[in-house]
Amino acid sequence: MNGKVVVVTGASGALGKVVAEVALAGGARVAGVDHAPAQIAATANRIDIGGVDLTDAIQACKAIDAIASHFGGVNALINIAGGFAFEAIAEGDPKTWQHMYALNVLTALNASRSAIPYLAASGTGRIVNVGAMGALQAGAGMGAYAASKAGVHRLTEALAAEWKGSITVNAVLPSTIDTPANRASMPKADFQKWVTPQELANVILFLASDAASAVTGALLPVNGRV
Repeated sequence: MNGKVVVVTGASGALGKVVAEVALAGGARVAGVDHAPAQIAATANRIDIGGVDLTDAIQACKAIDAIASHFGGVNALINIAGGFAFEAIAEGDPKTWQHMYALNVLTALNASRSAIPYLAASGTGRIVNVGAMGALQAGAGMGAYAASKAGVHRLTEALAAEWKGSITVNAVLPSTIDTPANRASMPKADFQKWVTPQELANVILFLASDAASAVTGALLPVNGRV
């Protein structure tokens, strides 16, 4: 990863922060993109662009263009931006399905489309998306979320097929990630079985590295000890 320009969307979230830190530790130059305001001062190897609505294709393009201009290109895009909703279908709001699609699919689609010209030009372009084990078979209350993450899986496969030989495109499929928010919402769960952000970050950055040059179109389970 040394010297690579890595874009991390959702960089202020629990997973995004760790991915950015691990990438920096590996010698990468990191650009964080998030809907929240930027809170980290720029350094030679790190910039953050806040206030970006990645569901808007124009805003996504402006952010990626700014990053490419600052660092001179983009080598890897890690799509972490997204959201979660737990809602039964019959009692729920149909707008939840639209909201989940926007947060999980459109953000990855818009960021990917914006980054593709730079990734292709780099010669070692990588896209890593975050899917979900829960999207392989939806459980009760998981319909909208699982459908949106299944959309991320199909987006990953289609992009991998379209850019084979130029850009690798893969997705990690975590089980429950061990974050403060998940612990608060499931206080009786066995946290030791969950996948940690560090463990997931290591897999993500492997897929973003030169070592994974022969891997594309993969939906890789990272299910901790579940």
